[in-house]
Amino acid sequence: MTQALLKPELPVRLEFFTFHNGEKAPMIFSRAEYDRRLAGLRAIMAEQGIEATILTSMHGVAYYSGFLYCAFGRPYACVVTQDRSVTVSANIDGGQPWRRSADENVVYTDWKRDNYWRAVKDIAGTAKRIGIEGDHLTLAQHAKLSEFLGAETIDLAGATMTQRMVKSAEEIALIREGARVADIGGEAVRDAIRVGTREIDVAMAGRDAMEAEIARSHPDSEMRDNWVWFQSGLNTDGAHNPVTTRKLEAGDILSLNTFPMISGYYTALERTLFVGEPDAASLKLWEANVGAHELGLSLIKEGATCSGICAEINEFFGSRDLLQYRSFGYGHSFGVLSHYYGREAGLELREDIDTELTKGMVVSMEPMLTIPEGQPGAGGYREHDIVVLGENGPENITGFGYGPAHNIVAA
Repeated sequence: MTQALLKPELPVRLEFFTFHNGEKAPMIFSRAEYDRRLAGLRAIMAEQGIEATILTSMHGVAYYSGFLYCAFGRPYACVVTQDRSVTVSANIDGGQPWRRSADENVVYTDWKRDNYWRAVKDIAGTAKRIGIEGDHLTLAQHAKLSEFLGAETIDLAGATMTQRMVKSAEEIALIREGARVADIGGEAVRDAIRVGTREIDVAMAGRDAMEAEIARSHPDSEMRDNWVWFQSGLNTDGAHNPVTTRKLEAGDILSLNTFPMISGYYTALERTLFVGEPDAASLKLWEANVGAHELGLSLIKEGATCSGICAEINEFFGSRDLLQYRSFGYGHSFGVLSHYYGREAGLELREDIDTELTKGMVVSMEPMLTIPEGQPGAGGYREHDIVVLGENGPENITGFGYGPAHNIVAA
């Protein structure tokens, strides 16, 4: 055989492997905190006869492991059994998932389709009853799970959400930090407001201030996903409207929204402001929304229900013929949360949710009125504070002032 016909031997292409590259990164929470969370999950599993749980959502994986993934179209997981907790990550991320996971990590390769499920199966073993997050696992991935593991699946989304609703002392300490950083961002936003300045320029000032403070006070955290929505005029009509390049004008209604995200833990500050003195109609609407905000804050306490709080604020707005302008529920939970990490749907202040508030919960109060263009006082009015239900009762941890006394910026 001539040398030209000789074929070099191909390297072994692994389906999955471990990649302990460098040292473990400092975790945002203690080892005891992750042990507490895993013990809670394992108790749920034992009660339902579940041998392994496959967490697939960003918030589920992050809550139990500390690793916050960035999917880019690839699946990730945290597989928990009674004696192991293993994150499953794509090879494109290198050793970062292992460094940021409290426990084990396995890396899957893309040399062959479905190596992710081969890795998951290796960890789950012969489990015949498996917990999943039914609100996250797609139909396609559920079919893959059935193909590779052939196991019965039990939806644990509700049970894990209930566990996340009540925060530990460590979680509350981090949420306090987030609220403090949100206030710093708010001050930077207010200081940047000038007639002729673009929304995007004001938003960047707030974001930069928050990131600088997070880098200073939490140097071991991953720096990502801190953002500001700053809206003006017509653009204030929606709570989540993107920032634009519109230039501020005298008389504008403004919405300030700062969102720091320290290691996946979201907090927020939201305020109504005006460039110069508001007209009489706008001032009346603003004061009404502030009144609803203060009423709502007074209602957040142990034993209150989400729907009960909502009903009282609805009555307040209804008595002023404003209820038709309310645009969403009156608040939500905090923790591992953001516009794409998920929300504790069972802890929203809405008419259809009857969850009772208990010690350790953290919720916002954020009434909003949207008055259509062409009507007196047109625009969106919104205030937002964060309340911790602590050992000594409810505590508002937002420090930034609200209402006309604080947020009329000279034109």
